[in-house]
Amino acid sequence: MSEYLKTAKPASERAEDDQKVRETVETILKDIEARGDEAVHELAAKFDNYSKPSFRLSQSEIEALMQKVSAREMEDIKFAQTQVRRFAQAQRDSMTDVEVETLPGVILGHKNIPVQSVGCYVPGGKFPMVASAHMSVLTASVAGVPRIAAATPPFKGEPNPAVITAMHLAGAHEIYVMGGIQAIGALALGTQSIDPVDMLVGPGNAFVAEAKRQLFGRVGIDLLAGPTETMVIADETVDGELCATDLLGQAEHGYNSPAILITNSRKLAQDTMEQIERILKILPTADTAGKSWQDYGEVILCESYDEMLKVANDLASEHVQVMTDRDDWFLEHMTSYGALFLGPRTNVANGDKVIGTNHTLPTKKAGRYTGGLWVGKFLKTHSYQRVVTDEAAAMIGEYCSRLCMLEGFVGHAEQANIRVRRYGGRNVEYGTAVQPQKVE
Repeated sequence: MSEYLKTAKPASERAEDDQKVRETVETILKDIEARGDEAVHELAAKFDNYSKPSFRLSQSEIEALMQKVSAREMEDIKFAQTQVRRFAQAQRDSMTDVEVETLPGVILGHKNIPVQSVGCYVPGGKFPMVASAHMSVLTASVAGVPRIAAATPPFKGEPNPAVITAMHLAGAHEIYVMGGIQAIGALALGTQSIDPVDMLVGPGNAFVAEAKRQLFGRVGIDLLAGPTETMVIADETVDGELCATDLLGQAEHGYNSPAILITNSRKLAQDTMEQIERILKILPTADTAGKSWQDYGEVILCESYDEMLKVANDLASEHVQVMTDRDDWFLEHMTSYGALFLGPRTNVANGDKVIGTNHTLPTKKAGRYTGGLWVGKFLKTHSYQRVVTDEAAAMIGEYCSRLCMLEGFVGHAEQANIRVRRYGGRNVEYGTAVQPQKVE
């Protein structure tokens, strides 16, 4: 049986926090829906200390901001986007339209059609999340979305040049400087100056994730992504310093970012906790990372690899770093997670920033039923059918008629019956099931 050497704050306290977030978000979304731009401007001034006549950047404003990005930064952004584009394009190429003749004269197919307008949220109030532009805007662009509206909060009161550059290079058609609930609400509900989108994507804090949850149905969403979660599955093939570094590297995202170690080594567990305390004394973001570790950090000691696997699948963490003597075994048997990072040579930051896989991933156990953001999220698979011969129309119609009457749907049955009459030349009594023809 697993043993918790360190536990997070009780679930009841987390539930109280979640309830407060839900109530705040609900109130703000209602205000945005009722007052539109006026409400958004008030919220931007209150939460972002940002007030401009228009939240949308002009082309000249975008170009001026891009001039502030150094040559080295520009090259790094382009390198990262190349990696993301290559993987997204490979994913897109794996999705093909289908058309097949399932019976003589019966043609069935499906088409993959891009969502027509998408709002991409790029966090940036606390840290300018340049990489989130690659993950959402660029991936939507590869999918062929014809209208991509991107929004990001101001950083220290102004648009962040690197984030705006990444959005523009990734293919955003509209760029808005606004953050938090007001950005999500404006994009989903629309205002006097912003047309609503069909779908919202991108990570964010608890308020952004809750806003997406409440708006789901009015618009599509990619998934509930936020706050960040990380899990390290490790044995004695690695040391505590490596595990501690990987846990704190994600804990610095926010004050409520779960960081969990699962191990079968008490020695490694103790070493990791000691290393965390040491690193927090020198980590510049220790105020944030330390609070996350204090309230949301956990260390779970298991008796076997099988138990480690079970605990990991039950928790379904967003990021799962695996550093064991059997990494491929975990790859084969893990079923619930956001993304896997296999072996000590890679890490979650690679996935966050540069390697090419998407960093917008399911949190709060959503990995049980969905994967992360990818090019397929921006595509809708729509089916179609075609019957091209009279014989096929009559034959399918006979079966359809009887199956409709089996369920009591007379109107449905008549859709089939009229075609049996016209294309099959049979005299079918109105409102009755077509009977099989007798073979002479």
